[in-house]
Amino acid sequence: MKAFEKFSNFLENKFMPIAARVGSQKHLQAIRDGLILSMPLTIAGSIFLILAFLPIPGYYDMMVNIFGDAWIGKILYPVRATFDIMALFGCIGIAYRLAEKNKVDMLSSVALSLMTFMILTPYKVPFIHSGEKIVIDAIPVTLTGSAGLFGAIVSAIFAVEIYTWFIRKNIVIKMPENVPPAVAKSFIALIPTVVLMIVTLAIRLILEETSFETIHNLLSVILTTPLKNLTGSWLGLMVIVSLIQLFWIAGLHGSVVVLGMIGPVLGVLGDQNRLAYEAGKEIPHILGGPFFDIFVNIGGGGGTFALAFLLAFVAKSKQLKEVGKLSVGAACFEINEPIIFGLPIVMNPYLIIPFFFTPLITSSIGYFLMKSQFLPKLPGIAIPWTTPPVINGYIASMGSLEMAIVQIILIIIGLLIYYPFFKIYDAKILEEEKSYEE
Repeated sequence: MKAFEKFSNFLENKFMPIAARVGSQKHLQAIRDGLILSMPLTIAGSIFLILAFLPIPGYYDMMVNIFGDAWIGKILYPVRATFDIMALFGCIGIAYRLAEKNKVDMLSSVALSLMTFMILTPYKVPFIHSGEKIVIDAIPVTLTGSAGLFGAIVSAIFAVEIYTWFIRKNIVIKMPENVPPAVAKSFIALIPTVVLMIVTLAIRLILEETSFETIHNLLSVILTTPLKNLTGSWLGLMVIVSLIQLFWIAGLHGSVVVLGMIGPVLGVLGDQNRLAYEAGKEIPHILGGPFFDIFVNIGGGGGTFALAFLLAFVAKSKQLKEVGKLSVGAACFEINEPIIFGLPIVMNPYLIIPFFFTPLITSSIGYFLMKSQFLPKLPGIAIPWTTPPVINGYIASMGSLEMAIVQIILIIIGLLIYYPFFKIYDAKILEEEKSYEE
């Protein structure tokens, strides 16, 4: 147990203070909570993406006969209205949540953030016409979609913090008390708006004189490309999954904290997969789409669907059996807080080893099966994270039976990993229960 005591001391004295600070950082919280705004929209849009490419023999010809040759473009209208303005949703959501935390007017903050984003975004769209390159004035959809997500994040944080500074320093135009509140708030935002507009314009003009040309290109070099390289490798996947598990073991919601930070990158990868799938091209990224729901969080963080089954149907101790009854139903919908905090997993020397290593093993299997092309890469379809295991893989892969079978095998592997540790823990709890009865 000395090794566990050292590990426990490391978690309590070194890791948990850092984890707590990261988890409570207001900008990270605003990004995490703000991006959730787009979740129901992209899930709804994914329904139409599925309908456009249902893998059923004869389906395409049937739809052509009923609706004509242009039916796919028309059924994808809702997809364009959700995925292609993902950055705008992110900008609105992040600005709202950050203003909420800063206790300033949310509506003004959202308006300023959108203004900032649009000033920093070039209104130029190049295309080839009759062999000649032509540039027209238009808002590029690529930059209002996933490619502009980091620009939206920076715009929202920058605009809200500038606005907050002016409010707190009381550098505002105050109207008489008899002026309607809506009008008064508009004048309060006037000075911050002018200053923010000038500063943002200056940033854009400076960038236009550099090789980067736009804020989006600069952020791509600084953030997007390095993070995409991290999430595009097996080693990067192992680092991400390890951090998620350490946060869980320390008592923090690992998926929310870690995936909240890298969520924008995963969103970009997933949307690039969607665009490639729609165009009939090879899907580029392994981690695009709900990879973590399918291969990491099988039944919730730690791949605890297998553990929930053992608790409910194999445990001999009354305590563990009761926990199993409460958790097995929730685990079917990827919810495992009853296990994490009711068993508990947190700081439990008997179970943290399988809890840590099971997702590393299952995600590695998923990664290399996709890399070897045994499993199809995910086409960027957004599904509710509460979709049950096996079903989520089948839907997210557009009906791949191999994906569903692999998930079943991964659950069995989870059972084999958890079982010896579970038996030792079950025997310990059973012995304690017998001693209490005596």
